[in-house]
Amino acid sequence: MLYRSRIKGLGFYVPDNVVTNDDLSKLMDTSDAWIQERTGIKERRHVLKGTDTTTSMAVKASLKAIEAAQISKDEIDFIVFATLSPDYYFPGCGVLVQKELGLPTVGALDIRNQCSGFIYALSVADQFIKTGMYKNVLVIGAETQSPALDMTTRGRNMAVLFGDGAGAAVLSRSDNPEHGILSTHLHSQGEHATELAMTSPGVGTKWVTEILAENNPDDVSYYPSMNGQFVFKNAVVRFAEVIEEGLKANALSRQDISMLIPHQANLRISQFVQHQFKLTDDQVFNNITKYGNTTAASVPIALTEAVQQGKVKEGDIVVLAAFGSGFTWASAILRW
Repeated sequence: MLYRSRIKGLGFYVPDNVVTNDDLSKLMDTSDAWIQERTGIKERRHVLKGTDTTTSMAVKASLKAIEAAQISKDEIDFIVFATLSPDYYFPGCGVLVQKELGLPTVGALDIRNQCSGFIYALSVADQFIKTGMYKNVLVIGAETQSPALDMTTRGRNMAVLFGDGAGAAVLSRSDNPEHGILSTHLHSQGEHATELAMTSPGVGTKWVTEILAENNPDDVSYYPSMNGQFVFKNAVVRFAEVIEEGLKANALSRQDISMLIPHQANLRISQFVQHQFKLTDDQVFNNITKYGNTTAASVPIALTEAVQQGKVKEGDIVVLAAFGSGFTWASAILRW
């Protein structure tokens, strides 16, 4: 027997520190107009040193999700944590959340799929619940990206995009087979891995000892890099493909979409996909203008806000979709 899994509770957390485009223009050669025109972003949140970490933000988001799910934290059976910015190189953040939440010795799994990480994590959790192994899985997407950015003119193409934050969902076994996650669809294309990447430190490229020995201030391999135009061109194609794949798998049409929650990579990408699918502004949720690209956290933060604002209602067909580094891309089709 296969069970149905359903999102029972959602929560998110972002740092209090707001960084506007004008703030960035004091650090690098850029402007509010330049950033908004290319990305749609007006501001983002950055952690202040010594305050939040990826784990601490994840814990705050998780507590909200658990409260919304109206369960005890001790009812969590498993943790799936998606991030590209863990507190440590190892171990991953999943076990740190288990410790900070004071959970029993439940399993914890870390997902390294960057922008599509939360949907990958949701898919993994869905399989555990479908097969009856677990009843309540805590699924997290959280990022602390600001400390890793080159906050100078040299790094402005990346630095203006990214923000920090965390989102969490409690995925639970549902008694109603008509609602919940209908399907998930996952893809990758590793031949383009270095088009959006941070290659150092890495044992296959440049390890910590080499970076320290060289002490080269001009070595940009430990900053994230992106071939922006190439990523954009691939993103709009893959977004459309994986959304169509999900609809087809469930005998649904574009007209059945009640709400599309795209990964908040760039407002231009979201608008392009919205135009392709002939969706109204009320059918697509975007919050990139105030949070920037929070990578694995973007989908759960946006989904939480959409639900809290009453934009997602019982019975709605909700589509989650993401594309990012790897290249990896994914979609999830839910009946709320």
